[in-house]
Amino acid sequence: MSEYRYKLPDVGEGVVEAEIVEWRIKVGDTVVEDQPILDVMTDKATVEVPCAVNGVVTKIVGEPGDVIPVGTEILFIQTDGEVPAEAKEEAPAPAAVEAPKAEEKPAETPKPEPKPEPAPAATPAPVARAEGDRPLASPAVRQRAQENDIDLSSVPGTGPAGRITHQDMDDFIASGGRLAARAGGGGSGRTKRTGVEETKIIGLRRKIAENMVKAKTTIPHIAYVEEIDLTALEDLRKHLNATKADDQPKLTLIPFLAAALCRALPETPQANAHYDTEAGVLTKYEAVHLGIATATPNGLMVPTIKHAEAMDVWELAAELGRLAKAARDGKATKDELSGSTITITSLGAIGGLVTTPVINLPETAIIGVNKMQELPRFDEGGRVVPKKLMNLSSSFDHRIVDGYDAALLIQNVKAYLENPATLFMP
Repeated sequence: MSEYRYKLPDVGEGVVEAEIVEWRIKVGDTVVEDQPILDVMTDKATVEVPCAVNGVVTKIVGEPGDVIPVGTEILFIQTDGEVPAEAKEEAPAPAAVEAPKAEEKPAETPKPEPKPEPAPAATPAPVARAEGDRPLASPAVRQRAQENDIDLSSVPGTGPAGRITHQDMDDFIASGGRLAARAGGGGSGRTKRTGVEETKIIGLRRKIAENMVKAKTTIPHIAYVEEIDLTALEDLRKHLNATKADDQPKLTLIPFLAAALCRALPETPQANAHYDTEAGVLTKYEAVHLGIATATPNGLMVPTIKHAEAMDVWELAAELGRLAKAARDGKATKDELSGSTITITSLGAIGGLVTTPVINLPETAIIGVNKMQELPRFDEGGRVVPKKLMNLSSSFDHRIVDGYDAALLIQNVKAYLENPATLFMP
């Protein structure tokens, strides 16, 4: 028997540390080579870390939310035979990385008690949970419970401090607990809701929180809202969808807005730019790398359509669909989640009348889509006619974009959307 000390690998170019999002294993588990054992986050990408050897887990270092330097020993595995050569090498010294915090408990040389071979690892007993105590679980487990209509307080937890693991969920569902959870709480009377849930903000949600604070405290936002008449555009969109080829994607409003924005930006180049506050440098881009704010199960991500200015509405729609799916499935690459020069954000049908979107640093502008409504308006002859209207909300970095220029950009976008044939002109 040998001991393998697993070091946090380099999970991306230039990455010197990563945040633990979720352990997929626990002490006592049998693991095999290439089995996913850990999810970590770097920047805005979540990375799946595989196991390197076959064996039994004897020790785990680090909890969800801990930031671990690359090269830190985070997992100890008891293996049959010799330890792989790479395990005997010293961990690479990460550059300019702080030492682990005290609570992260740096790795010690474990002293596992010898186990008879081939005795199976004992199944951990559930930890008692006092009535009213909040069940501990990772965000992924909580999402799984929500999707399966399971009350986590009824699931026994065998992880550290009674944390509910994926295996606990498997056992609970296999025992019929899911059905019991759905069937429970019957009766015709209303019941009091007494649950309280505390969630440690980690991973993508922590990154979002940090970026929002930095954007709002650094950038003096100016908001501009304009009403857009989408009647003609909606007629055209429906016609194009009804006559599209089988290999063409279905068109929504966003590809048309993206096309209009790409055509309007050359007159307001400071809105398609990055502003480096510390260096005092504004970088304006001819290319439009269009960020599309996308809601995912893990939080808001911004996949980027590179060179949107070179695409027609069908190409924009296809790329938008591909990137949104990749982001929601957790498969978007670091390159696909970075490099945007201006962002569009949309709440879809629940978009409300007006929004005040927060600029995506280091950009200088963001465009927000609100819900479309059919409302009465006067035509040129003074008659009341139904119109399909939507407010387009926008925010600009007022250090870089003056109010006049912000209004000019949105008015130019409005002109393209209200006269959609112009989007197809050379």
